[in-house]
Amino acid sequence: MNDKPLPRREAAVWTGILSDVALAVAKGSIGYFAGSKALMGDAFYSGADAAAKLAGVIPWNPKQSNKTAAARSRTVQGSKEPMAAILLAVLILMGGLQIAFSAIRDLTRGNLSAPGQSALIAVLLCIVFKEAIFQYQYRYFKKKGDGSHAAYADNHRFSLYTSITVFIGIALAMTGGYLNWHPLLYMDPIAALLAGCLIIRKGYALITSSVYSNKQPQELPSKEAASFIETVQRVHGVIRVEHLKALEQGSYVNLHVKISVNPRISVMEAQDISECARKLLQHRFVHVGEVHMDVVPYDPGYPYKSNHELADNDVPTLLQ
Repeated sequence: MNDKPLPRREAAVWTGILSDVALAVAKGSIGYFAGSKALMGDAFYSGADAAAKLAGVIPWNPKQSNKTAAARSRTVQGSKEPMAAILLAVLILMGGLQIAFSAIRDLTRGNLSAPGQSALIAVLLCIVFKEAIFQYQYRYFKKKGDGSHAAYADNHRFSLYTSITVFIGIALAMTGGYLNWHPLLYMDPIAALLAGCLIIRKGYALITSSVYSNKQPQELPSKEAASFIETVQRVHGVIRVEHLKALEQGSYVNLHVKISVNPRISVMEAQDISECARKLLQHRFVHVGEVHMDVVPYDPGYPYKSNHELADNDVPTLLQ
């Protein structure tokens, strides 16, 4: 038995998965007893989030069990097992269709009632809890600098859209119940219908990302990569961008950059300049994922090199 604690990266990933599972159970239970189809749809979206993240963590192939935690803990956007991800995507699509059809059935029947107050409180608390977990994961992966923060931000954005839609629908339906205004009672199933559409969108995005994840990344043309070069050149200490290669993989771009710095600075200073350039790229361009930086000493070339280096060069130029 292995008693070693989980690495911090795996702990951050599993924190997100377990929190999504807990949110799905809490929303689903409260939505069922409070009579809110919208909250139940939001619960299914949280469950879909957990399933999508789980597909990128579990080594479905036994040969992958020897991979590093960094490679296995990516989200489904970088999953190496498309069939498992597609299977989960089909289940998500079926769940989204079920939520949408159930909402349409309630809208056509017209026998509606306002959801309980607990549904509104639950969705508010879940939004706050989800935001706290996201901030923890986003800050960690952005500091790590492996590009995972972009995928987390993209997933969280649509999860937040779903929760806000559900919150508005429940609030309006409750208002209609208090004011005895029947048309507002339709807002809860309408919010459930919109949540079902977002769930279907998530399943479709999971299928497309799984299909295209195994394709070879395409290098961007030099015109499109010019903005990256311009951004790096603005960093104090960078003399010249020697080489920049931008590889497009899915909806993200991975960069391989070689910069030249003053040859007289220390290695620590060169690393600081490289880290500053990497953070600037990931902060300015949301679609930039992983950034690999190489630092080399600036070489002005002949004849300038001989003019400024021969005078104080400690290395003898003649054989002893």
